[in-house]
Amino acid sequence: MRRSTTVLLLAATLPLLAPAAQAESWPHWRGPQYNGVSRETGLPAQWSAEKNVRWRRPLPGKGAATPIVWGDRVFVTSTVEGAEDLVLLAVGRDGKVLWRKTVTQGAVRAPKWAEVETSSASPSPVTDGKRLWTLFGTGTLAAFDLDGNEVWKSELMKRYGEFSTYFGLSSSPFVDAERVYVQALNTNSQLVVALDKATGEEVWKLERPTDARDECLHSYTSPQVIRPDGQDVLLVHGADYLTGHKASDGTELWRHGGLNPKDGYNPSLRLVATPVFADGLLVVPSAKRGPVYALDPTGAKGDITGAEKHRVWHLERGTPDVPSPLVHDGLVYLSDEDGKLSCVDAKTGETLYAERVHASTHRGSPVYADGKVFLMATDGTVSVVRAGRKYELLAANSVGERIAASLAVSGGTIYLRTYEALYAIGVPAASE
Repeated sequence: MRRSTTVLLLAATLPLLAPAAQAESWPHWRGPQYNGVSRETGLPAQWSAEKNVRWRRPLPGKGAATPIVWGDRVFVTSTVEGAEDLVLLAVGRDGKVLWRKTVTQGAVRAPKWAEVETSSASPSPVTDGKRLWTLFGTGTLAAFDLDGNEVWKSELMKRYGEFSTYFGLSSSPFVDAERVYVQALNTNSQLVVALDKATGEEVWKLERPTDARDECLHSYTSPQVIRPDGQDVLLVHGADYLTGHKASDGTELWRHGGLNPKDGYNPSLRLVATPVFADGLLVVPSAKRGPVYALDPTGAKGDITGAEKHRVWHLERGTPDVPSPLVHDGLVYLSDEDGKLSCVDAKTGETLYAERVHASTHRGSPVYADGKVFLMATDGTVSVVRAGRKYELLAANSVGERIAASLAVSGGTIYLRTYEALYAIGVPAASE
């Protein structure tokens, strides 16, 4: 049953849990280390309308973009119900809207059966603490300062042609050094671009080679830069391959296939889950219960598919389909879209447990914080599992609103975005 909006709004009067200056920022949809791991502590395992919900801020429309946090501000993108405006909002840690900007207008035109799964506000924004960059399903990429002043805007579909996918553009931009990276692997092109983050000018453009076909050309994963051996390597995941590129100019350094085996090719195997790199291990998901690869990318060159030098372990089946993997403290967590959580030893690939946590579709990627793993289901339930080699469900918390985004953690607070609202969840201060 839907929680009372009135009761939740009353919680907005609760004082802040910690000064913003002491908070670990959450600048990217996968957090400060781009792997879904937070160092924050003191987070609640349970919440409800009457417990641990500090405030609920209604949003103007649906979206799947994860909120990001820097200093005393939370940034989130959204559609607008009944209009085609696509907006960027800054919300204070007290739940008050500091500013709202209409970045562009437009909407993903999806088949009826796909409408609930897609939104023009699916890519998540990213910040370096001075500026923030946001991408919408229209292909509009814009840079703002943290006070909401537009720095530049680029219409990528006007520059590079229409991006054609079934569920619209969902890949989030990645910012590293002086560049912002965008990938748009789609029917019309296999595009990867690096733009100057200060000006929006093109630094390099790549048409990434692939022999994929049909829906497999569509990728909803996000790029990222890793440094396995001191070299900046841009990862691009989609169209049947994971590729590593020289971040400075886009040159392909290596590629790994096997995600969609040719002897049993699935023409609808689009990749959605983004790989994760942590503690020297690169965990590579595929889709639709296919394989998972754990790789050591150090010194990788050329086609490394099947190369024993780089393969740490391999699971024939059991990949997450949409949620991205999580790696923490020697364990890999794989959250299947149907609510099953698998815990795998990061060194050996041994499955330690595989348990059905909550029987609902899962879209958001798991997050680790404070000894807990948080899992988001589309029915509005966030399951909290104790991190470790043995399965223990600590709590299941429902807000009764659809969730497709991953959550963010900063300043002793969980920021949860639903299709209807942004929530701040945290343990009240001892003085209350």
